[in-house]
Amino acid sequence: MNHLIDRSVGCLVGAAVGDALGGATETALPEEIRARYGGWVEGIVAPFHENWAGRLLAPYHKGDGHITDDTLLTHALVRVYARKRDHLDAFDVAELLVPDLIERVVHIPDMEREAVTFHRLAAAERWLVTRLHHAHADPREAGVGNICNCGAAMYMAPVGIVNAGDPAGAYAEAVEIAGAHQHSYGREAAAVFAAAVAAAMTPGADIEDVVAACLDLARDGTRAAIEAVVKAARGHRDWREAITPLRAAIAPFDTVGEEYRSPGLGARRPSRLHSIEELPIALGMLVVAGGDFRPALLGSVNYGRDADSTATMAGAIAGALGGAAAVPAEWSATVAQASRLDLTEPAIVLAEVAQQIFTADQARFARRADRFAELTR
Repeated sequence: MNHLIDRSVGCLVGAAVGDALGGATETALPEEIRARYGGWVEGIVAPFHENWAGRLLAPYHKGDGHITDDTLLTHALVRVYARKRDHLDAFDVAELLVPDLIERVVHIPDMEREAVTFHRLAAAERWLVTRLHHAHADPREAGVGNICNCGAAMYMAPVGIVNAGDPAGAYAEAVEIAGAHQHSYGREAAAVFAAAVAAAMTPGADIEDVVAACLDLARDGTRAAIEAVVKAARGHRDWREAITPLRAAIAPFDTVGEEYRSPGLGARRPSRLHSIEELPIALGMLVVAGGDFRPALLGSVNYGRDADSTATMAGAIAGALGGAAAVPAEWSATVAQASRLDLTEPAIVLAEVAQQIFTADQARFARRADRFAELTR
């Protein structure tokens, strides 16, 4: 296994494991998590809601190692790259991703049935189908008006893999793709997360390199939020102790508020001053953990709130930094079996596609170099 494949496997398997572990604690607060499980969550656990099937609005089997919509969308984006075998733009979201979501039948683990991915999407992700498939909006502008959340960011890891070693390239491509889905700080977070993965894929990189790349590229409230959370994280080495100070650091930038299940009127509205919560917290937990997979993931899971997406991002970045061996095998094996998914195959396919895209990029740049050289003679 070469380094590109190894890092790709670490990234996408790590993201799926984070999604599965975090799914159990999603929407709960840290004190509620400890009360439900009799202490900190240290691995794969049962659903937070024991009667999950009886919940009217969200009858999903989150827990017991099942992945959620974060991984379903990530794998859908991998399939889009595998079809085009080149960089993506907003029109590819409309022409390739949306049909995948509404036509391809997949196993949806936390619904325990076969269906099209659309049936598992939340409101912010169904926006993709509403705007692009039904309303025929310009893909480059379709994200305007959507809920500002982590919906686009949570599946942008493949963009970082395709642009491995080039955070600025990942940022630019993700901004383009995410424009079909999100706007404001939701779109910004998608671009910064892709850049974080690209930085983590760089040989010899550590978490400080990832943070530096994020701060170099991030804008407005997203940059300020990452800076504040990372600063708070530097004073801690134990994720248990870091949960409260990290929440305090992100609070001024978060529109949802302390009552996570009952956000106010200002929640998820566009702003240049605010940020999603998930990416800064994932980076903060990675700083606390020194980039190590297990403590970064457990910190994200026990932080609660949007735990599956926070842990997805932490798992993707830690997996990209450490490769396949960084992801605990007992977790990845259980998640793959419980979800009826081959977690490794999409990562191998994407690494192959990334190599083809890089080769095409080299040829494109060589042509430009020749033309530019003629201009300067």
